[in-house]
Amino acid sequence: MTAFSNHQIVLTAIGEDRPGIVSELTQLVSDCHCNIIDSRIAILGCEFTFIMLLNGDMSAISRIEHVLPTKAMELGLLTMMKRTASHTPSEFCAGYTLEYTGIDTPGTLSKVTRFFADSNISICSLKSDTYSQEDDIKMRCELEFNIPVDVDIDQFKISFESLSHTLNVDYIFKRIR
Repeated sequence: MTAFSNHQIVLTAIGEDRPGIVSELTQLVSDCHCNIIDSRIAILGCEFTFIMLLNGDMSAISRIEHVLPTKAMELGLLTMMKRTASHTPSEFCAGYTLEYTGIDTPGTLSKVTRFFADSNISICSLKSDTYSQEDDIKMRCELEFNIPVDVDIDQFKISFESLSHTLNVDYIFKRIR
């Protein structure tokens, strides 16, 4: 890569899940001389979703912007792209995961994410799903987050304990960094 390889773009692709789709997209990225810095894949229902953060020089980023729409139509994908810049992480004192489970109840995830927002804590990663257990539909969620230096982690945990009782969920905090 050249000295101008600091250009970045976020690419999102959604379409029917099928073997080879990841290979097609990663080959396109490679052919356009972009590099995949970060990526996530999820299957939601019958739909494949792929989010990638790419970097490259200006011509590589322009090439992917030009070539992707045609390739997406060929592959039956809905795509979206947005240029971005390198993420500048804020100062934090620790990183954690929160895993919680309980009976699937509408609004639980919304209340948990509102709790984080009200606590001025950004969520870095979130995965949630539901599953059957005995005669119940259960939910599980895992969030990854960083505690800003000005947030009292002990008070945060105490407050979450209260929320967990209200929402009737079991949870585990794990320090990861």
